[in-house]
Amino acid sequence: MASKTSRDVLIRGFVVLGRAIREQPRIFAVAVSGSVLFGLMVIASAYVVGAVVGDVVVPAIARGSIGVGALVLAATALFGISVLRVVGIFGRRLGAGYMQYRLQAAYRRRVTRRYLDLPLSWHHRNATGTLLSNANSDVEAAWYPIAPLPFAVGTLVMLVGAVVSLFVTDWALALVGLAVFPALFALNVVYSRRMAPRQARAQRLRAEVSGIAHESFDGALVVKTMGREAQETARFAGRAGELRDALIAVGRLRGVFDPMLEALPSLGTLAVLVVGAFRLRQGAIDVTELVSVAFLFTVLAFPVRAIGWVLAELPRSVAGWDRVSRVLDATGEMPYGDRELPADPTPATLQFADVSFGYEPAEAHLPGTEVLGEVSFTVPAGRTVALVGPTGAGKSTIASLAVRLVDPRSGTVTLDGVDVRQLTAGSLAATAALVAQVPFVFDDTVRANIALDRPGIGDDDVWAALRLAEADGFVAGLPDGLDTMVGERGTSLSGGQRQRLTLARALAGRPRLLVLDDATSAVDPRVEAAILAGLRSADRPGASVASILVVAYRRATIALADEVIYIEQGRVVARGTHAELLATVPGYTDLVTAYEQAEVERAQEVPYDEGADPLSSGLEIEVDR
Repeated sequence: MASKTSRDVLIRGFVVLGRAIREQPRIFAVAVSGSVLFGLMVIASAYVVGAVVGDVVVPAIARGSIGVGALVLAATALFGISVLRVVGIFGRRLGAGYMQYRLQAAYRRRVTRRYLDLPLSWHHRNATGTLLSNANSDVEAAWYPIAPLPFAVGTLVMLVGAVVSLFVTDWALALVGLAVFPALFALNVVYSRRMAPRQARAQRLRAEVSGIAHESFDGALVVKTMGREAQETARFAGRAGELRDALIAVGRLRGVFDPMLEALPSLGTLAVLVVGAFRLRQGAIDVTELVSVAFLFTVLAFPVRAIGWVLAELPRSVAGWDRVSRVLDATGEMPYGDRELPADPTPATLQFADVSFGYEPAEAHLPGTEVLGEVSFTVPAGRTVALVGPTGAGKSTIASLAVRLVDPRSGTVTLDGVDVRQLTAGSLAATAALVAQVPFVFDDTVRANIALDRPGIGDDDVWAALRLAEADGFVAGLPDGLDTMVGERGTSLSGGQRQRLTLARALAGRPRLLVLDDATSAVDPRVEAAILAGLRSADRPGASVASILVVAYRRATIALADEVIYIEQGRVVARGTHAELLATVPGYTDLVTAYEQAEVERAQEVPYDEGADPLSSGLEIEVDR
């Protein structure tokens, strides 16, 4: 079974190499040409050295003098061969390196593009650390054998040429070569088979170590506030120790096989000298031929190792490729359509019609999670609709469906009567914008975070969006204004400031539908009321009038909505104005009252100073589904 597995790894490894050659045929041809030139010059140098020894040095010793012409001719021949060898080495290394790095760059782009194409449900089932490993170390591992591959191909040509030249020289010496070269191949095959499981385990542990590190760094404040530093350090150290042991196992195996691979050509050279001396005494060969063959075995030792390098790296390559192809072959992407909504500055109409949705299970044999069931409602053009419901009711899922982060299992979501699945990516992004619960800020300037290099968004548009988000005041007070660097994830800003910055980012694109998923929870209620009032005002300077779907908790926010949709357990239970629902729906009344009481208590304990807001700590808040 182990032999079958190792043979399978070799076959799959050669398939991966074949894919690389098909993708970069010209560069590979250049690299192999350089390698073949180098190999032929190695064989030529062996026979030139033999000729120099047999035809120049030995006669000169016998005569007691050396001819200048013969010496110049020998030096010229050796110099010319050396120049051609240098040209071969240059072509081989340049081509191999260029090919390897082009493949790595191309597949990093493909993996990243695939990440962006795959739906959120796929990302929910895959750890961030694993995805980082896929795009980095796994891509590198997949194409690692490319560097020695052209050398190995050239070496094969060189070995064929060497065997032919050995038979031309003397059959007995050729038999020595036929004994040594297959032994080298056999040893390399055994080496590769033993290395395969060790490399695969090391590659898997690399991803796990990366995942633990990312998780620990991302949740650093949780770790510190919970006093789990020692436990997290021990958890990381344990897995890092496993990776260390796996890499040591790889090194030990190399330590056993490398000396053997080095020794075989040397033993071959010794055998050639013994057999050659016997054949020389018989008169079957002369000194020139003996020196040439002995020198050939000596210089073949290093190139033959290239074959071993390729075979040794194939298991690692297969392990990396398997992990990369798992991403590239993943299904579930959401293809966009070809319809575009007209460039209309008026608000858009959002409609949910019998929409059901459920999250797929993490494992195939487990049941899925039903989140929404036959949800229907409309956000009329220019109106504000509030989604209210207990935790887990499905409010954030509705927000994701509205901007097509996920697709419904059944039913339709339409913008201005067009199914969002039929829209182009550009049209959808220009029409609808989502401001999520947890604000994400790039490690860049305020200007770059808001404009995002979108065409047509200048500083005037940025300031207009900031004013509408009630963020122009604090941005103007920053040391460099719009040019202020906000740090990774906006660490230099408070939670409320980050929320207003992400709101301004959405507004800068002048969307016709704005979806706010509890996007102002970290700001003062008075500021939140001003923001929502500004969004509803058609005559406010710089305002982008839009339809608004807001996931709300505060009574003041809910009261600003034209209609409230009350949701429980993924279904619409009631709808109407805030006053109507307070009077007729006990569950709604209890929920809003509870939220209001919590806000009062929170305001008494911690003022709504954004610098002290809990979101500013960077703690992740679970998305309400």
